[in-house]
Amino acid sequence: MPFDFQPTKIPDVIIVTPKVFGDARGYFCETYHKEAFNEAGIFADFVQDNHSYSQKHVLRGLHWQAAPHTQGKLVSAINGTIWDVAVDIRQNSSTYGQWVGVELSGDNKKMLWIPEGFAHGFVVLSDEVHLIYKCTRFYTPQSERSCIWNDQDLKIDWPINFQPTISDKDSKAPLFSSIQPL
Repeated sequence: MPFDFQPTKIPDVIIVTPKVFGDARGYFCETYHKEAFNEAGIFADFVQDNHSYSQKHVLRGLHWQAAPHTQGKLVSAINGTIWDVAVDIRQNSSTYGQWVGVELSGDNKKMLWIPEGFAHGFVVLSDEVHLIYKCTRFYTPQSERSCIWNDQDLKIDWPINFQPTISDKDSKAPLFSSIQPL
């Protein structure tokens, strides 16, 4: 199998590590293989790929799209390092309001599968980062939702000792207690 699939403390959120084949010239790895993902229980129909660039200390999130436009995402850092977070916002889930955080980097090649029903955010730990993420539904602006990244109810343990750079929109995001679960 060209990937290692490791469930997190929220089993639906999965760390995907590709097998990397390298030599003096560089390396090669597969970043997605439908049959391998299906065998691991990830049945995603990706419809959109996104590329995001951010500078050091930027924090984006926590974002999701409301039904019927909920998105699953496969997130990877192609260079640089982020700490990526997924928060369960599925109303009837036994892990509702719990979160998972994983370091993704161009060096470790790890990817994070975040299924529909999760808020997503990340903070940049390197000088800059380029993220690539595949989505299971198209971006739909009117369905975009968010909650504040440092909500005390969530108690996300962001690995930062600095004041992150946050968009005006994200700084005004509502509290987790006021969101409409999926």
